[in-house]
Amino acid sequence: MPASASSAPPPPTHSRREDLIGRLSSSSTEAKLKALRDLKNQIIGNRTKKLCFLKLGAVPSVTSILSSSSATAAAAAAGSVCSGNDVELNDSLIIQSAAAIGSFACGFDDGVKAVLDAGAFPLLLRLISYPNDKVVGAAARSLKFIYQSKLAPRYDFLQGNNMEFIQSLLNSENENVTGLGASIITHSCWTSMEQKALSDAGIIKKLTCMLGGSVTQKDASLESLATILKGNPEVISKFTEPENGGALGTVTELTKDKNARTRLLACICLIVIKNSAPSCLQDLRIKTKLILILLELLDDDQVGDEAPFALSSLIAEKEDLQVLAFEANVIDKLVNHLRKAPVLSRRLEGILIALANMCSRLERCRDRLLSLEAMKFVTDALSQDSGEVRAAACVCLKNVCRSVKNLSAGLFMNESFVAPLVQLLFDDLTFVQVSALDAISNIVVDFLAHKTMFMKCGGVKQLVQLSKSMDPTIRVKAVCALRNLTFLVSDECKEEILSELTQLTLRSLICDPEACVQEQALALVRNLVDGPLDSIQHVFAEDALLLHAVGQQLQSASKAEVLIQGMYVFTNVASGNEVHKEAVMQELFPPLANECESIMSKFLHSDDSRLRTAAVWALVNLTFPSSSGAFGRVMKLRNAGIVSQLKNMVNDPCLDVKLRVRTALGQSITSGDGST
Repeated sequence: MPASASSAPPPPTHSRREDLIGRLSSSSTEAKLKALRDLKNQIIGNRTKKLCFLKLGAVPSVTSILSSSSATAAAAAAGSVCSGNDVELNDSLIIQSAAAIGSFACGFDDGVKAVLDAGAFPLLLRLISYPNDKVVGAAARSLKFIYQSKLAPRYDFLQGNNMEFIQSLLNSENENVTGLGASIITHSCWTSMEQKALSDAGIIKKLTCMLGGSVTQKDASLESLATILKGNPEVISKFTEPENGGALGTVTELTKDKNARTRLLACICLIVIKNSAPSCLQDLRIKTKLILILLELLDDDQVGDEAPFALSSLIAEKEDLQVLAFEANVIDKLVNHLRKAPVLSRRLEGILIALANMCSRLERCRDRLLSLEAMKFVTDALSQDSGEVRAAACVCLKNVCRSVKNLSAGLFMNESFVAPLVQLLFDDLTFVQVSALDAISNIVVDFLAHKTMFMKCGGVKQLVQLSKSMDPTIRVKAVCALRNLTFLVSDECKEEILSELTQLTLRSLICDPEACVQEQALALVRNLVDGPLDSIQHVFAEDALLLHAVGQQLQSASKAEVLIQGMYVFTNVASGNEVHKEAVMQELFPPLANECESIMSKFLHSDDSRLRTAAVWALVNLTFPSSSGAFGRVMKLRNAGIVSQLKNMVNDPCLDVKLRVRTALGQSITSGDGST
């Protein structure tokens, strides 16, 4: 009896993929065509399979087919004998290889990189002038996918005949070609000069005409228009002129389009116009309409991830639009979306940024967000896998924490907020650390004695570590957070902060190469010495290391903000006892210095009223009549010409300066300077 037959097991998936790659090198044109179709069908919309085939070298193999087929076509066009059937098969190879390359590039940066590395880009570009319209369409479609990636080569509109090439693309009857032209503009138009050149070349008019085309053409045109108009009031002004065929009205009408993506892109285009040239879009009804449309689009599966970012762009830093959005219940609707768990990362990031912008200025928005008990969603987002979401949650928290009344109540200085924020100071992503530092800087301003919570969570130790970072942005924000932590804090807390920070580290920050770090470090010292005599003693430790460092900065720094903070350090120190006041005099008027060119004299002559105010404040504290050494200091100030300068400042244009000058002069007279 014969043995029963058993079917052989199918080859492993990896082997089947290798077999497919092998078939791309077949000598048979038909076999190559089938392999290209099979490859394309396997990878469409599947990132995992794209990656697998990338590792097997599929893109160079496909590019080789495209190259050899293009060369064959060129030879045929040059007069070589070639049958009609061969031409048709060769064109099919070009179409299928171009399509496969496009599939690798579609929405996949690793694929785009592989395509560019294999040299497929110039081959595709040359095919735009191919006599077969199907070949042109396939090449244009693939190039369009490449140009949707940030890795695509930038196109120089201002070089040679490049502008004419863009015009030829937009004038094509092939929809893929016009889409390619629009995609190149969206990707490559970066400067105002390029925007103006495109406008002057009539590109805007052509794009406006495309707004009446298919959905694909409308969307491509709207994206390109937004790119050309962004941040350029001059180009926007031309766009809104009647000779452009009522382009603004056409875009506005497209906000009602049945296609969700078209409505979103039309809104984005109008937002660009509103942000860059407000006078061109003043109608309150349009502003309200934009808010309502974007809220509606939040529920759309196709564009719901992008709608909150567009809303954020509309309301950011614009209080009038935030009021309109608040009245349209934007906060409630955004919070309702957060309740629909799970919210995917991109949409969650957008919603958090939109809420952050809503809370950036208006207390009623912060109150509403808090009343909806939405902060739990924000704190949960601080530990999300996505770095962008973590950063967005920090931005939201930072803006909610601008509420003075809630800071005063210590609302945010609790473990649910502080612990995850401190944890983010250790984050691997720099932009997340920066966002966390911004949020912490606001939270630790807290006016009550809740700051110990931050210290217990290890926040001070990590801020000190970050203040030594090689990244100047991290450094300045860490010092800023430490500065705010020392604001209105007990001397016990100051001691704890200083013990972690150390006098030497603080001195190095005062002398940091970056002026913005110097400014924050001096402001930190200003807070340290603000308060009773014990506080002032902090700058006298270790042979007055910090006091001398401040004096050196006042002698050498040039940035007004640095000088102002340094001068206020001396103002606070000068509010202390005789030893403190005399130490300030020594720094301001060193014994061997030319008294006529003292830093005090320079500051009183400054064009910056803030610096003049700080300088006069220091003089008020130095000449306080009840101080036993006031008379001697007044004499020294008089000999240095400072009192005379003060007399010339009694009508200073700055009211603060004028008031302090009169106080200082009055005290100088009381202390013994009766001269006129």
